[in-house]
Amino acid sequence: MKIGSLALVLVVGIGVAGCRRNSTPPPSAPPVTPAATPQLAHAEGGNTLAPQTKYFKGSIGTSLDLQMKLVRSGDQVSGSYFYQRIGTRINLRGKVEPDGHFVLDEFDQAGKQTGLFRGLWTVDAQDGLIKLAGNWSKPPGEKGSDKMTAFSVHEEPIALTGDVELTAKQIKESNKKLMYEIAAQYPQFSGGSNPNFEKFNQLVRGIVTKEVSQFKKDVQPEEGEERPEGSMGSDISIGYEVALAQDDLVSVQFDVGSYFQGAAHPNSYTEVVNYDLKNGKQLNLSDLFKPGSKFLQVIATYAIADLKKQSQEKGSELPDDLIQSGAGASPKNYRSWKITRKGLGINFDPYQVGPYAAGAHYVLVPYATLKEVINPEGPIGQFAK
Repeated sequence: MKIGSLALVLVVGIGVAGCRRNSTPPPSAPPVTPAATPQLAHAEGGNTLAPQTKYFKGSIGTSLDLQMKLVRSGDQVSGSYFYQRIGTRINLRGKVEPDGHFVLDEFDQAGKQTGLFRGLWTVDAQDGLIKLAGNWSKPPGEKGSDKMTAFSVHEEPIALTGDVELTAKQIKESNKKLMYEIAAQYPQFSGGSNPNFEKFNQLVRGIVTKEVSQFKKDVQPEEGEERPEGSMGSDISIGYEVALAQDDLVSVQFDVGSYFQGAAHPNSYTEVVNYDLKNGKQLNLSDLFKPGSKFLQVIATYAIADLKKQSQEKGSELPDDLIQSGAGASPKNYRSWKITRKGLGINFDPYQVGPYAAGAHYVLVPYATLKEVINPEGPIGQFAK
């Protein structure tokens, strides 16, 4: 069961590597102190050069998904967050210390303090994205303020202007009689005047709802089939990760995991949505490159070499013949791709380049490698200069 033809490049955030996800509480604030860094745009601690708006996605406790929007100016931070299943925004205001430790006080719409976040603000050395991790508690002095709830959020690569936001919508459903659970998320634009935002919304919403509908159809018991009480049921989980979101382009990856009662193991795979917001159309891989260029060969050559390197580092878990067949220069091998600021991301689902036990694999092809075949006037020409 595959999500229709998800050739969109939405690379959006909560991964579903397997069909059955276990909720794991995020880590408490790390005890380490980050190394000193120069004054960068969002350095760990330190000062920022100008106010910057950042978008985060993550969870608090074991099951409460949340989204956060923060504006940082120097060591001062303000913004808001909301729980995805509720939607009501809660205001935030606080400070980041030079060593990266922060405190964010939260306030309801009436201005009453309702809690606080304490943790560590860190920046990933590879992609430059921020992670906040620590604990939430009630305000000091309130009953129960000594109880801590772990939280963790990660920055999404979103750079939208004006009042435009990209937020998560979700579908949650369970059926005790048929013994199934559904947990799906998908991104939606709000605000702004570009009519292509709504075209994107409809496309993504349709993809996910169609997948959910197909799952519900597939779990219907056959005539005369009996399902013992207490046996393992079926489930589907659809998460997303934003690879890139800006005024003219959005790339989102969906991670789909499903399990059907009685199956030997779960099934998992990726789907992507790459969307041109300027022209209101879904992108094909060929739209990124010069007409007539051998772009697929260039991508495949890099991917095969990278997969072999990954395999060697893990004890040769991927047979060479499977790498060659699963990553060769064929369009079917490169259906799951996403646009990032650093390169073209290629997903290889389980079974594609190795046995099921080896899991999924990922290759990031740098734009420098693709520079000669990229269409300079195309969607990714802006990243290959």
